[in-house]
Amino acid sequence: MKLTVLGCYAATPRTFSNPTAQVLEIKNHIFLIDCAEGTQVQLRKSKIKFSKINHIFISHLHGDHFYGLIGLISTFMLLNRENDLHVYGPKGIKEIILLQLRASGSYTGYNLYFHELESTTSEILYEDEKVRVSTIPLHHRVYTNGFLFQEKNKERKLNIPAITDLEIEPVYFRKIQYGGDITLEDGRVIPNADLTFDPAVARSYAYCSDTCYDERIVPLIHGVDLLYHESTFLENESHLAERTLHATAKQAASIGKQAEVHQLLLGHFSTRYGSTEPFKTEAESIFPQVWLAEDGKEFEIPQR
Repeated sequence: MKLTVLGCYAATPRTFSNPTAQVLEIKNHIFLIDCAEGTQVQLRKSKIKFSKINHIFISHLHGDHFYGLIGLISTFMLLNRENDLHVYGPKGIKEIILLQLRASGSYTGYNLYFHELESTTSEILYEDEKVRVSTIPLHHRVYTNGFLFQEKNKERKLNIPAITDLEIEPVYFRKIQYGGDITLEDGRVIPNADLTFDPAVARSYAYCSDTCYDERIVPLIHGVDLLYHESTFLENESHLAERTLHATAKQAASIGKQAEVHQLLLGHFSTRYGSTEPFKTEAESIFPQVWLAEDGKEFEIPQR
């Protein structure tokens, strides 16, 4: 489970920084989260295969979170993409993208599906046997969602020495991994607990940008392995955060502490600041495990 930050600043691109976009690699999926200007270039720099991106999650319709989407969709066409592409975002995103395609006489040679969001309560957007993705309703100037990505670890770990001693055939391994007991030829029933170990703890990642300080999200993100929370301003400019419905580094740390997350990743920094280190210092006064987002930086989310 790996997170790659493609861009982590607010508002406008600069020569040495990009607005918001991330890639999460989880259980053989590559999910693109937000898609600001410059996302294609950053994907190239990070050597992420375009063809592996089948699901794109857009938090809200401010330009620094989705202005790169039409370019990426067009590039997929130029690369002769065949796989379906699913875009999840606020109501209106379908109209915006299709208008640009029509106006430019462009098309897609692949199926393009829009999943438009309107709910103000959490809902599941995508789910298979390995992963679940759900929304985190946020409080911003326009309709906004964060996203919660969760592994689904159903399989137990095989106790190979015990299985070998009992001479259990490999054909029964899947049954054992999914919690089944085994009946031996002599009639003995071997409980699953004697044949397996508990599975590793399922990992999770919560993406929260953009939002003001809002304690209502705490139950939704409780205990996640890594929380990305916007921190556009420092606390000495909290009046700006309040006016624009953004958060400060201190407020992000407070959310992380209340939600008992394992690690906190700060991002969406205002370009008014020359350095991001003060954000880390401010947050660490409340929450110890703080990281700073940085364009091109990768974060491994370890197994617990």
